[in-house]
Amino acid sequence: MSKTITIANQKGGVGKTTTCVNLAASLAATRRKVLLIDMDPQGNATMGSGVDKNELDTSVCDVLLGDRTVEQALLKSDAGFDLLPANGDLTAAEVQLMNKIGRERQLFLALEKVKDEYDYILIDCPPSLNMLTVNALVAASGVVIPMQCEYYALEGLTALLDTIEQIRISVNPRIKVEGLLRTMYDPRNNLSNDVSSELVEHFGDRVYRTVIPRNIRLAEAPSFGQPILQYDKNSRGSMAYLALAGEVLRRDAKQDHYVN
Repeated sequence: MSKTITIANQKGGVGKTTTCVNLAASLAATRRKVLLIDMDPQGNATMGSGVDKNELDTSVCDVLLGDRTVEQALLKSDAGFDLLPANGDLTAAEVQLMNKIGRERQLFLALEKVKDEYDYILIDCPPSLNMLTVNALVAASGVVIPMQCEYYALEGLTALLDTIEQIRISVNPRIKVEGLLRTMYDPRNNLSNDVSSELVEHFGDRVYRTVIPRNIRLAEAPSFGQPILQYDKNSRGSMAYLALAGEVLRRDAKQDHYVN
């Protein structure tokens, strides 16, 4: 059964794109069929997957505006997953979407025709709660929230959870928070440990056991257009994202067991 997961946080620099690209590559490494959708006009997930955003003929922008189907805009990444790429054209798409009827459902409708071909669809969001992020949330059955363990991260989390709840009530009753992912974690930092403990206390099992460490190799990989699994498969960052993929798969297998 296909699962669509949006990776979201309106705060920038928390590891959204890093998580999206590396979780996609790690799930693909377990022989799952994966589609990564870049919904950020910066196109960082596109570049991090080894695709030049400046050379695109078609992109997710064309799909959202109904000018192309998902199949027509798809690219294959060397890391084993399919990619629906993005570039700066998405900024114009957001403006045009405002005049469309059902504007918040355009991505959901586009994915209806292809979603059963994939085990996982991962959506990378811009660092804001705009119409592109709303489209990503409406299309998803779950949300993964990457966050650094720092004081202001907790403040922003409340706004995001409120938005997810509003979308659940008004448009997408399927959506739920899959988990909170601690990123760029430094166990030597007392504040990191304090915030981490607070997250576990408040959210319990919804906090992933896997913690993504601060890792130089992980930070370097995007500049080479590669997920960490390709760039340095033996690094701490690579091991962490493989562990996260394993945790995602185990959680889903457990849920399927209870459903059946």
